[in-house]
Amino acid sequence: MHPSLYLSRCDLRLSWFVGGVCDAPRVLLLDARPTVNQAVDAIRAALTGGLDPDQDPPRSVVPVPTGQFLLMPAFWDRYAGVKVASVAPDNPARGLPRIQGHYLLMDGPTLTPMALLDGVALTSVRTAAVSAVAVDLLAVPDAERLVVFGTGPQAQSHIEAFRAVRPVRDVVVVGRNAERAQAFAAQYPFARAGTPDDVSAADLIACCTSSRTPVFDGAKVPEHATVVAVGSHEPDAREVDDVLIGRSTVVVEGIGAATREAGDVVMAMESGALAADDLVSLAALAQGAAVPPGPRLFKSVGMAWEDLAVAAAVYEAVK
Repeated sequence: MHPSLYLSRCDLRLSWFVGGVCDAPRVLLLDARPTVNQAVDAIRAALTGGLDPDQDPPRSVVPVPTGQFLLMPAFWDRYAGVKVASVAPDNPARGLPRIQGHYLLMDGPTLTPMALLDGVALTSVRTAAVSAVAVDLLAVPDAERLVVFGTGPQAQSHIEAFRAVRPVRDVVVVGRNAERAQAFAAQYPFARAGTPDDVSAADLIACCTSSRTPVFDGAKVPEHATVVAVGSHEPDAREVDDVLIGRSTVVVEGIGAATREAGDVVMAMESGALAADDLVSLAALAQGAAVPPGPRLFKSVGMAWEDLAVAAAVYEAVK
């Protein structure tokens, strides 16, 4: 995989020179991966600081012959930014990441580019951080048993993030490939490979897969458990079934984004298992909305404000 190369207008030999000196503004190339705590604090501060996720522009998805281009702009507080990402389903067979991209952070008042960040590292941490904020608001305080579906970067980030907000001591890893699940679990002294039936003893469940169909039986989820599903932003793909949806309080990042993009939500609404009025926004939860007893489901699709909040926090820490 080739390293990213940033070429300023000076490098391109364009004609914006003053006295022979290039006047191109400096753009920081930030290699620093946000820490989980940095990202969690940034997401929490945005939600409690008046940000309205439903004001986010919709994600632009452009199909191309080998996959998709994704464009995610956002503006909030003193910063603006945009993530440009690509999704190439055949890349893993080539030894390349399925998702690649960069994040351009800009000054809000002037829209001057200020920093360029690795979009994949940013996405991995911010997605898990949003989930961790939801878990901190929804899960029982003594949640110790976590079942993770998936063996990729998001599964890894979610284990780290959940352990930052709850005393997780026992992790079960479930994957389509048993050998890969065992190898993934072997990274952690507190983890083992398991099966979908392990959800029956879980306090927390994280779905971090590319599955288009439910990965476990929602009837087996305990009454006190919190489920997080992050694997898809497509309206015809889902990781949880109508049984779980019907039993649960369903929390989402933004009502509009969820009803457009979250297949778990969209298909449950189409079947009658869920109504739009049943959805609770994460912002309302962060600002004190009560949640009734029973399972809790947090479904996220990834929103542009999350990237911006975390990118700005990283920039503030290193500038």
